[in-house]
Parts: sequence; structure tokens; C-alpha cells
Amino acid sequence: MADAVADAAAKLQLNEAPADNGAKLQLDEETGEWVSKGELKKRLAKRAKKAIKEKNKDTTAAAPKAARAGGAPKTPNQKAEEAPLDPDAMFKQGFLNDVYNERPEKCVFTRFPPEPNGFLHIGHAKAIAVNFGFARYHGGKCYLRFDDTNPEAEEEIYFTSIEEMVRWLGFEPYKITYSSDNFDKLYALAEKLITLGKAYVCHCGDDDLKLQRGGEKGTSPRFRCEHAEQTADENLAKFRDMRDGKYKPREAFLRMKQDITDGNPQMWDLAAYRVLDKPHHRTGDAWKIYPTYDFTHSLCDSFEGITHSLCTVEFVLSRVSYEWLNNQLVDFKPMQREYGRLSIAGTVLSKRKLKEWVEKKVVRGWDDPRLYTLIAIRRRGVPPGAILEFVNELGVTTTNSMIQIARFEQTIRRYLERTVPRLMLVLDPVRVVIEDADEFDGTELTIPFSSKNAAMGDHKIKFSKTIYIDRSDFREVDSKDYFRLAPGKTVGLLQAPFPIRATSFTTDAATGKVTEIRAVFDRETKKPKTFIQWVGAEGSGARACEVRVYNPLFKSDNPYAVEGGYLNDLNPDSEVVYPDARIEAGFDEVRARAPWPEAAGEDKLGKGGPESVRFQAMRVAYFAVDSDSTDDKIVLNRIVSLKEDKEKS
Repeated sequence: MADAVADAAAKLQLNEAPADNGAKLQLDEETGEWVSKGELKKRLAKRAKKAIKEKNKDTTAAAPKAARAGGAPKTPNQKAEEAPLDPDAMFKQGFLNDVYNERPEKCVFTRFPPEPNGFLHIGHAKAIAVNFGFARYHGGKCYLRFDDTNPEAEEEIYFTSIEEMVRWLGFEPYKITYSSDNFDKLYALAEKLITLGKAYVCHCGDDDLKLQRGGEKGTSPRFRCEHAEQTADENLAKFRDMRDGKYKPREAFLRMKQDITDGNPQMWDLAAYRVLDKPHHRTGDAWKIYPTYDFTHSLCDSFEGITHSLCTVEFVLSRVSYEWLNNQLVDFKPMQREYGRLSIAGTVLSKRKLKEWVEKKVVRGWDDPRLYTLIAIRRRGVPPGAILEFVNELGVTTTNSMIQIARFEQTIRRYLERTVPRLMLVLDPVRVVIEDADEFDGTELTIPFSSKNAAMGDHKIKFSKTIYIDRSDFREVDSKDYFRLAPGKTVGLLQAPFPIRATSFTTDAATGKVTEIRAVFDRETKKPKTFIQWVGAEGSGARACEVRVYNPLFKSDNPYAVEGGYLNDLNPDSEVVYPDARIEAGFDEVRARAPWPEAAGEDKLGKGGPESVRFQAMRVAYFAVDSDSTDDKIVLNRIVSLKEDKEKS
């Protein structure tokens, strides 16, 4: 464990400006270290040679592409624009702009209609942003409508979680409605459809239905069953018998009489009502029959005056049945249009599979930070504003999007870089005693929360004679390419009065691990090669904490393809725990001022859970407080690393 901790910590790089100790250092943007001008010059010279080689190698291929694009090839060191997009960009152009122009209503109404049979995942964030955002941008309203027509799969916990996630993303439903609100009205329209000769009660089984729809491979002619020839009175009597509980499940169901010859399977006499022997969470035992999605959705859209029914592309074939049903039964006709789904590569979002993981305790629960349910993403500390920014960056088209995790994390990283304060944290602390620091013991230092944003303010911490540094910042044996602390070597301490030089160290006889480093101030060196973070000892206001660093849950992108099953693909390092980490005293002020940042559904002081306490741990990563935290114990989750892992991307 100690070796794993040391190896992980050794990868961390400095990215904060050092204190003004008289040293004129410059930032090495590639490594994140602050180094002397001479050292930086050497490094840049080496990289320049490498860049020239790469540029020459790519010139032949890049030039034709640039010519076709009408622009110059991108230089190796060119950086992408870091400023965030206009938050309304996806509504001002492209698909959603075209949808509005197709039906430019003065009073726009949309809806987000989840089935409450599971927890929402990252893909649903796009649906929420599209539906609520489209209405907001055009000055309209958006309903949160629970499509609760299947009591066999619905639980109260899902209703609660879905509403929480919508509000966490910063959206306020115009009204919260339920499809079950309309059970009486839907039933009346089903009877009307029967009297119009457009619906019939069918008793066919699954095998018969396959034959009617063209057989296993669709090679035989499609046909209607004999039940379609029943009179309206016969169908009405049977439908009422269904309502009154005279049929068991699967003995009878109501079918819409559409167009069996149509090439679209959504017109092949879809089911409108079925018998279910299950009480409903809102209506109890009042109903023995329940409407299907295909019958319910379009009619509820009409009841609520939905002008733009926005859904994902798997419903594109359903548009014809959606319009057919509304044309038969209602006057107000919503317009359905379909956009591409959002999926993240290397993740599993299937409710069935996630439920199995939870039951087998592969993960701690639906909110385990290694999952991509929205409650898990929130617990990990991802800000809702970063998710909305991610959706906006991708834009909305009719094509499904399969996005790499690295791209999602890069958006989060850019968002946090602009919005959260900086603190000092050591993951694997080792004690350092500065022998000649008596005069500075207890001295208050004023530390900015951000070197780039003065509006974040500052805080005070106490310097102490005994401090803690990260174990990875000390080596027992020095080398020329090592710029941190070693015997006889000097290193800068961020914001401290002077650099320090190690004079000796002690180790544990049993483990060989360094237990204490003795050091003195190096008052002569004005230009230390680099600076490291540190945390004060007891009495300085610093706190002990547990830090959890999350990595992919599985070793491969498709764990179900692994020989022997997905359990053989579990990543043993999916959660690396640092039980004895230490956080500086500024943490208490950050927690008191949370949410940080104030955005989306976390826009007011105190309006946010523990995960709204976020910060950048200098040289380490971005972190948030976990819900396992108590008054006596701080638990932190890593949100994302400071820099993209090139191997992962």
C-alpha cells in the first residue's frame, strides 16, 4: 500500500505560483513546476527540437488538410480557447434553432417525462438541459412529468431522486405532473377510439403477434388477427371487462387499429392498454388496466399544451404513431422532434446491470462515485454547472454522441480551474521539523484562494516549526533530475518565509519508511528549483482527513466481453484511499462559504450538500467533501486530476 501511495503521489506536479521570496522563478507550463530561468531555458530548448521534428513529420499530411479547410495548420503548441461558450449557444444555432423556427410559438411549453423506474444517469442530463433550457431560452415553461404508467417497476425513491436532480442542475419545473393524473381522461379517450373503430381488444400471444408482424425475420406477409373484426360494441364490452378485473394479465389487451401495411413498425397495431395485477403508488387498487407509453405520451403532451415535444432519436419512428393518435382524438397537436442521445464510452448505464452491481456489492450503492448515475456524479463532486457546460459544448444534433470519459473530465477540469479556490493538501504526510524556525512558529500567513482571481479573497494560516510534506516530495538519495527535498538539498515551501534544506532523516526499523525529516531554513538561496505544498502540524488549524481517489471501475471498456465475466475485469485500484492525509486550515473557511462555485442548483449559501465544498489541492487534484464526512472526520473525493491522463485518453 505504501509503495502504491508513493507511486501515485510521485506523479503530482506543481501548478501554483510560489510565494514572493525574492526568487524570480518562471512557470514550466508543461510540468507545472516553478523553476529558475536557466533551467526553464534548457527545458524549452529540448522541447523545441522535439517540436520541430514533429512539425516536419506532420507537415506533408497537415498542409493538404489545411488547404481543404481554407486555413493554416495548427501548430504543436497551440492551445484551445479556455473561455466558456455562450451558455445559450445550443439554442441559438443548429438543430434546436431549426426546431423553434419550424414552430415559432410565443408561448413555448416543453416537458421532461422520465419513467420513474430507476436513477437518472449522465445521458439524462442532456435531456434535462435540452427540454428545460429550450423553454427557458424562449421565455416558456417546462413540465416535469412522471410517466408513471407501469406500477410493476416504479418506486418512490426514484420520483424523489429525479426531482432532486432536475433542481440540482438548476431548473425549476413549471409544474410537476404525473401521467396517472390523467387516467380517467385517458380511459375515456380509449373508449372513444373503440367507438371510432380505431381500437380492438386482442387475445393473441407473443408467437401470434410475431407472425402477424411478418414472422421472425419479417419475410412473411403482415396481417391482422381475427379480433380486429369484432364490432365496436364487442370491443367496448371486453375493454370494460378488462377494466373490471375479469381478465388476468396477458389474457387480453387493447390494440390501436392503425395501418398494418405501413413500412413503419410503429403503425402495426400497437398496444394501448394492458392488464396488470399490481397496485399503483398513487391510485392504489383503483385500476386493473394501465395505458402504454405509446398511448399515453402523445395525449398527455396535448393535455398539457406542449408545443415542442423534444425526445431522443430512438423515438423517431414513433413520431408517425404519435401524430396518428393525436389526429384521432384531440384538437391540440404538439410537434415531436428528435435529437441525438449522449453516451459516455467506457461506462455502463444499464439499470439492470447497475442494480446487479449494487446487489452484489461490487459498488457501495447507486451513488458510488465510480458510477455515472447523476447521484454518483454529484457525490463525486462534479458541479452541475460543469455538466451543463459539457452538454452545451457538444451541441445538439440528430446524431447520437459517444464521448470519451477524458473529454467529459476535461470540461470539468476547465470549469473547476476558473471557479474553485486553492488549498494545500498532503496525501501521504511525513513530518518535517525546521530546527531554526522558532521565531516564525505561530506566525500568520495571508494566502490567496486563487492566484488568478482576486475576487475569491484570501485566508490566514499559521506557520509552525513542525510541518508535514508529501512523502513523494522527499528522497533519501538525491539525483540531478530531482528538484524536491533530499539530504543537503533545498526546496521552496509555498508561501513560507524561506526555503528549507534537509539535514537528516529517521526511518522506521520495521518498514524502512521515513518517519521524520530534520531541516533548517536556507536563508541564502533565493532561487530554489521548485516549490512544494505543506500543511502545518497540530495547533495550526490543519485537519486530518481521508482522501479517496477514484479510477475506472473496470480495466476494460467492455467488462461483459471479458472471459469469465465482468467480475474478472474489476480494477483493484478503482478506489485508492489515503487514510492519513492532512488539509490546511483554510478548508474551514471554504466549507463555511460553500457552495463553491455558486451556480445552477447550488446558487445560494447553504444550498448544496457536502459535495458543494470543492477546491483545488495544489499540485494534487480537485476535491470535494464526501457524504460520509462527519463533524469529527473529513472525507474527500477526487473529482478529477489536475491534468489529463494521456494514457487514458
